[in-house]
Amino acid sequence: MVEMLWWIVVAICFFLSFIGLIFPLVPSVLVIWVGFLVYGFGIGTFSDLSVWFWSGMVIFTLFLILADIIASQYFVKRYGGSKWGERMAAIGVIVGSFIMPPFGIIFVPFILVFVTELISIQQPGHAFKVAIASLIAFLSSTVAKGLVQFIMIIWFIVEVFLA
Repeated sequence: MVEMLWWIVVAICFFLSFIGLIFPLVPSVLVIWVGFLVYGFGIGTFSDLSVWFWSGMVIFTLFLILADIIASQYFVKRYGGSKWGERMAAIGVIVGSFIMPPFGIIFVPFILVFVTELISIQQPGHAFKVAIASLIAFLSSTVAKGLVQFIMIIWFIVEVFLA
């Protein structure tokens, strides 16, 4: 019975990691690691999981942490956005997660980047392109993070049940 409760906690952690894709204030990768730790301390042992697993999880974790930064900088710079546009995109994601989630997380950064670039460059077409670029950056990094999180969880399941 106790083991079943621990598995429920692990499953909830994994589920919450995907909620973190919509609400960035939920630290997705950290919640996955909490699930791993709950397993290690409550159900099995850490040695049940291979060195390859732990190495892979560290690499995936670093990728997840860098995904937003890299995607945002790449897309905003590629379309001629300013440093302030990049900053407003990041602020917009945080603020947007509180305003009409999950739609706010899409629209608030878009609007902030558009207004910032419009004030900075005063060219509506260019400001719109940069705002679209920030939107593409957010969506692409979210999809990438979701896939990586899914791989991490599947790898964990394979290690625990099939190894």
